[in-house]
Amino acid sequence: MRQKRIRDYGVLLDDLPTGPLNKITDVPGVRVGHATIDTAQNKTGVTVLLPRPENPFSHQYPAASFVLNGFGKSIGLVQIDELGTLETPIALTNTLNVGLVHDALVEYMVQRCAKDGVPITSVNPVVCECNDSSLNDICQRAVTQEHVFSALKSASRDFEEGAVGAGKGMTCHGLKGGIGSASRLISLPEGCFTLGVLVLANHGKLADLLLEGKNIGREIDSENLEPDKGSIIVLLATDLPASDRQLRRILKRTSVGLARLGSFIGHGSGEIMLGFSTANTIPRGAAEGIFCQKVLNEEKIDLPFRAAAFACQEAVLNALVTARATTGFQGNMRRSLSEFLPGLGWPLQA
Repeated sequence: MRQKRIRDYGVLLDDLPTGPLNKITDVPGVRVGHATIDTAQNKTGVTVLLPRPENPFSHQYPAASFVLNGFGKSIGLVQIDELGTLETPIALTNTLNVGLVHDALVEYMVQRCAKDGVPITSVNPVVCECNDSSLNDICQRAVTQEHVFSALKSASRDFEEGAVGAGKGMTCHGLKGGIGSASRLISLPEGCFTLGVLVLANHGKLADLLLEGKNIGREIDSENLEPDKGSIIVLLATDLPASDRQLRRILKRTSVGLARLGSFIGHGSGEIMLGFSTANTIPRGAAEGIFCQKVLNEEKIDLPFRAAAFACQEAVLNALVTARATTGFQGNMRRSLSEFLPGLGWPLQA
């Protein structure tokens, strides 16, 4: 059954068109997969994003990261910032499973490169995390290599959002959070391009939550004063020709989408953004001394800025409304935003 997303409640944030699925996988070639662990003790999992069908180690892509608030344990960002390239799938998981997921990605790349006949003696897996310990017994470190390989194998163009994969145990603005996604189309004289965002939303205070400029968090629960101590991972993909420097500029604008929902980026909240473009391929081991690549005219970058901001905002809202109410570790419970929207003036549309 198709999940009800924020647009099904009549919420339209902007006038930019979306891709067919309104997900990050509207960018051609991008695929997303999940493996979910759902037991009385463990509400957790792993989510993976594959940039293209080709081996990413031998066909690298321009990439960049932006750390808005560095309260996090992500792996792989140092090399991306230095070299400006992505060479593995991207994995999302919980804080204490980062090391194991990193090891699983290494094994995946070793096996894939052996199959493709690509020499490999070093690789830069990218693993980002949020802390799901409110609903998950995080010290059990329940995610295994088998979960990572299962997520990679299941990766597809359409995928579930909400309390799934890495998002299973996440909390966002005091409600049930998790995985959300959205996309925008960017029309330029040279053609139409797609920009997509996927979030692992585990940030924000309920008292600050805004929707269409209205503080709905205080209407949901005026006495909930829990601090902002979560995190959010923002992944951005595009087929727009952009350099790693331009990607970093675009990534920064996803923070506008967070602010439009009331987030002020608290001390204990880690905001990590990572993006890549599939428009240019950087072949490993090529004989050429100079590569020619197309890049966006900087005078036209305002439209991608706008697309990034609104796609991020909508992705968070999609995470909030698709995530079902969840009771987890030690009986802790997080309710779904979808329970409250009709009573706040946003009924489901026919």
